[in-house]
Parts: sequence; C-alpha cells; structure tokens
Amino acid sequence: MIIAVTSDTHHGDKTNNLPSLLLRELGKRRPDLILHAGDVTSPELLEALEEFAPTIAVRGNADHLNLPEEKVLEAEDVRIGLLHGHQFFSLNAQFLTLKALDMGVDVLIFGHTHRFYHEAYSLHGEKVTLLNPGSPTFPRMDSAGFVLLHVDGEDVRVERITFW
Repeated sequence: MIIAVTSDTHHGDKTNNLPSLLLRELGKRRPDLILHAGDVTSPELLEALEEFAPTIAVRGNADHLNLPEEKVLEAEDVRIGLLHGHQFFSLNAQFLTLKALDMGVDVLIFGHTHRFYHEAYSLHGEKVTLLNPGSPTFPRMDSAGFVLLHVDGEDVRVERITFW
C-alpha cells in the first residue's frame, strides 16, 4: 500500500494557487490513500486531492474546515495516528512519542513546523515512528515536498519526495 502524506499546504490563506508540484507528483505516483496533517485551509484542495485517492485530513491551527483534531487509522498491519501538532506546547520527540503511545499507534504523523522530520524511537518497550512530511508549498528552512509511506504488512518505508 502506498500512502501519500502532506501537510501545511495553506491553500486559500497564503496562496490561491493549488500546489501544482504536489498534484503533478501524485498523478505520477498513484497513491492508494492520501493523508493531510492539517492547515489545508480550503475545501478545494481536499477536492483536488480526492481526484487522486481517498483523502483523510485533520484540522490545523489555520483551518476553519469541519475536520477532526486527530485520527487513527489502520493500513495493513500498521496503526497510524494523524494530527497537526499545534495543540502542544512543544513538538519534541519525547512528547510526541508519548502521544503516539497514548493513541496506540505505530506511526505518528504530524505537521505544523513546515519541516520534514522522520525518526524512530523506543519507549517502554514500544517502537514508534514520528513523521512530519514538511510542506509542499511553504517550507521553513527545508525543501518543499511530501512523503510516500510504503506499507507492506507490518513494514513501513518512508520515501521523501522533494521538489527542489
């Protein structure tokens, strides 16, 4: 299963242009599912993403859409948690790992920082992968892009796609 993961697109509040590089890459890669970790900011973007694959999104601090704060889903044998991250005072690895354990997930996807982050941690005998796909439109001290999660049973491989 291939899952495209994006965040912080800010379509409609910081730009009126749909993220053409993201949409072009989604067309090439044909994911089975798209996850958006918040700051979508427009229903038009969600509609555009739905043209490529079923899309699940959570609400970010800039969103005024009727989206959940967080979501847990299963992809094959992997439990994935999805949230934006603005709810927390700090987005440090220890705090996010504890949140992942609280949610009962193997992978915790978050956004808010507009920067790519990927690391695995073990805490209390549990392994957790933290993933921030960055932003395809407004990266902060990072390259613009998104992530493809390749899920095969319990195995998860992260592929970062950058535009420049």
